[in-house]
Amino acid sequence: MAKPAASARKRSVQQANRRDEVTGTDFVGHEWDGIEELNTPLPRWWLWALYISIAWGVVYVVLYPAWPMLHSATSGTLGWTSRGQLAAEMDAEAARRAPMVRALAAVDLNALPANRELMQFAVAGGAAAFRANCVQCHGSGATGTPGYANLRDDDWLWGGDMNAIHFTITNGIRNPDHPQTRMSLMPAFGRDGILTAQQIDDVVSHVRVISGQERASASAARGAVLFAENCAVCHGPTGAGMRTVGAPRLTDRIWLYGGDRATLTTSIANSRRAVMPAWGGRLDPVTINMLTAYVHSLGGGEAAPAPAAPAAAPATNAPSNTP
Repeated sequence: MAKPAASARKRSVQQANRRDEVTGTDFVGHEWDGIEELNTPLPRWWLWALYISIAWGVVYVVLYPAWPMLHSATSGTLGWTSRGQLAAEMDAEAARRAPMVRALAAVDLNALPANRELMQFAVAGGAAAFRANCVQCHGSGATGTPGYANLRDDDWLWGGDMNAIHFTITNGIRNPDHPQTRMSLMPAFGRDGILTAQQIDDVVSHVRVISGQERASASAARGAVLFAENCAVCHGPTGAGMRTVGAPRLTDRIWLYGGDRATLTTSIANSRRAVMPAWGGRLDPVTINMLTAYVHSLGGGEAAPAPAAPAAAPATNAPSNTP
């Protein structure tokens, strides 16, 4: 049995010593179904690339964090970390922005739109702050949802100039934890038994008439009387609203919750008392200034109101020279 094995080894050695006539490459000595393998060497460039990669890997392991340990990784001789690099880049960016931040902290908000460069800086920062804090309610496009105001129109409850917007953002709306919060409380005319269901339906008819959604009717005429007796004190005799108490204008077709009969009936019968956070305790003053500029720039921002004219001095009689 030993002779056949020795003979096979001898044939394998003989085949391995053979050379391919076409390529001049030695055979390995393997054969599968008549297919033989050549001992073709790797390209020189490929070998050098492999050696360089190995060398680079060794250098990297020495210089940078590489091997995971129980609580951290090997620190590397350079002491570099991605967190440290991020902190350095953030510090550099903060230093670059510092002059604009200081200017924005000291600026008169009503004069801000006149400073184009500072206004652009504030709007860009406000857009980022809005995405982080406000889109959950007002939407990514600031167009609002039922119960949350559309900030792109020119319909404001308390005012749309810079100072009014800043005050609302800082102090919130109906925020029970902040004494300076915006406050408006509409009675629940149905739930509190102030008006009957029929009377509420008549008031709805009147509101839909003055907002241009329905034609005049007997129900709307009765509702006009009820409106004058119960609603005009806040919404005004014509339904134009009153910013001093945050009462909305009812003569347009811009609605916070909706202007259809069912929604208006619910609003009058049960009232609406949504809450907005007071961001003054959550965001720094510069960020609030940025948010103010951003909201003002969305399309509905108003100019600062004209200062009130000084009261006229009381007339006095000239002294008489007559004894």
